Amino acid sequence: MAKYDFMSFGEAMVRFTPPVHDRLGQAEVLELGIAAAELNCCVNISNLSRELLKPTMKTAYVTKLVDAWDGDYIIKRAQMHGVDMSNVVVDKYDKVGRTRNGKCFIETGIGPRAGYQGYDRGHSAVSKIKPGDIDWKKVLDTRWFHSTGIITAVGEHTATEVEAALKAAKANGATTSFDLNYRYTLWSEEKAQEAMKKLMPFIDVIIGNEEDFETMLGIKAEGVDRTYSKIDPAEYKKVAEKVMEAYPNVTAVGNSLREVTSALLNNWQVVLMTKNGYFVSRKYMNVEIYDRVGGGDSFASGVIYGMLLGKPEQEIIDFAGAYSALCHTIRNDWNLVTREEAEDVMGGGSARVKR
Repeated sequence: MAKYDFMSFGEAMVRFTPPVHDRLGQAEVLELGIAAAELNCCVNISNLSRELLKPTMKTAYVTKLVDAWDGDYIIKRAQMHGVDMSNVVVDKYDKVGRTRNGKCFIETGIGPRAGYQGYDRGHSAVSKIKPGDIDWKKVLDTRWFHSTGIITAVGEHTATEVEAALKAAKANGATTSFDLNYRYTLWSEEKAQEAMKKLMPFIDVIIGNEEDFETMLGIKAEGVDRTYSKIDPAEYKKVAEKVMEAYPNVTAVGNSLREVTSALLNNWQVVLMTKNGYFVSRKYMNVEIYDRVGGGDSFASGVIYGMLLGKPEQEIIDFAGAYSALCHTIRNDWNLVTREEAEDVMGGGSARVKR
């Protein structure tokens, strides 16, 4: 028996968001949250498995922080949701910031004005991680290990550490997953694809959005315009087939598909391919957005949660679609809807007030 059901490795930052739709430059108040793609999955899976106020799935997160207020904020908030943070490496803060914790700044767009997500992640503790800081073979006592393209690109040695973690997880018998999560501010498509060639042999489940498979793996969906205004799920079946043909070790390919009408009105659909076929969720039309950040991580969480439970693929993708659509209605990255709420939407439940 593994110690944990799910573990992830990534970068965690405090996020700052102006209320409503204000620009950062006009805000007099900023709301705090946590931005961390991989930690989002830990929190989501912990909450989805909650029974009688306690999570039944044990989740744990690995990162590197300094012991300033923001590191403490991240650790304590994650612990509140049942995530084991004992494997986080914590360095002493020098009170100057030569090594520090990163920050994320978000504006919620409206109408034709797109949302904005910017970062202040230079000199962060995790970007300075080095081989030997974490004994991956010892730490990764888990059924499932997850990481992303974000942490892979953050520092000089982070790609090496992701590779070491994936190898150790596989050696320990874990299922591995990877969310492509391309960020053009961190690296070029060429460097991303070069890194992915080393990682892909150790990945079982690969997840991305409508753009990621092209930017990170060089596998393009045909018949899709550059604005992704109209997306045919059939085109992403071809993408998934190409991924599984190129990498026979991959057992599942998940893809989230977003059509943007305006900054606050999107269509949302998710798809999954396994060796048993291609599975498509219903299309959620005109999803009204409160905060879209974390939607892709909610999709990944829903897929992983269903696979950990051994659910059939169509049920997994239907649940992941409903759960990730609901994430757009919650402020900050963590998807604080219950399993029962997601199942109600999945089953066609209405948005009438529940009393």
